[in-house]
Amino acid sequence: MATIDAERVRANDAWSNDIAPPSRFWLFTEGRGLFELGWFYAARPWLKANLPRGEGQPVLVLPGLGASDASTAPMRNLLKDLNYAAHPWKLGRNLGLRRGLAEAMVARVEELHERYDNRKVSLVGWSLGGTFSREIAKMIPGKVRQVISLGSPFTRASTASHARRVYEWASGEKPENNALFAQLPVPPPVPTTSIYSRTDGIVAWQASRNAPGKQVENIEVPGAHLGLGHNPLALYAVFDRLSQPEGKWKKFDRTKGRRPAFFRDPDRG
Repeated sequence: MATIDAERVRANDAWSNDIAPPSRFWLFTEGRGLFELGWFYAARPWLKANLPRGEGQPVLVLPGLGASDASTAPMRNLLKDLNYAAHPWKLGRNLGLRRGLAEAMVARVEELHERYDNRKVSLVGWSLGGTFSREIAKMIPGKVRQVISLGSPFTRASTASHARRVYEWASGEKPENNALFAQLPVPPPVPTTSIYSRTDGIVAWQASRNAPGKQVENIEVPGAHLGLGHNPLALYAVFDRLSQPEGKWKKFDRTKGRRPAFFRDPDRG
């Protein structure tokens, strides 16, 4: 794993203390995710016509806790339509960090890196898939172009998610007991974007925020946790990030054009 500077670790630890889970109100309204899927299909023709096209760059999409590659199919199909080489993780249902899973994810990234003539792979992860993406990028940063997470928890706050018990049941262990999660708040040494919602009913939005840094950013969108993988505004941000030329990454400009009407200042009070 890449060497982590001790000062950055302390700064990020301070950033992630005492985060409570989302309110029960937002948890009970997570059914909004189904409406967002309908919104996605209604908006898909516009998205296909207006989102920036890729240049055949490889993209690996990782599902959230309890989900399989089927959950990321709408996003991946749109990516393929717009000339991105989008791929599923092919590791079955995401049941937490099972034995050998980290090695399998690294192997999957390395496989795509080699298949596409050593082009770096962009990692897009929904929820726990985004948490995994960040950690894998720390292990093999030379093969990762950027990381984009969607509603992913990456702080040390053990109470920041309503899904903690589900994770423990599925994986058979507490996340803090796994060495892979030892430096969760520290971002990988590649461009890193966190897309989250303040109305997320499963993961506390504060647990999905990067501490300030040169290669990290936070983008806020309205929506449910269970809809972030096909939320049109979230996908707009994903495609905007993926379309940047390699080596010329810049932070998302939410003030551009009509974006202020849809993307609020993530650093507001």
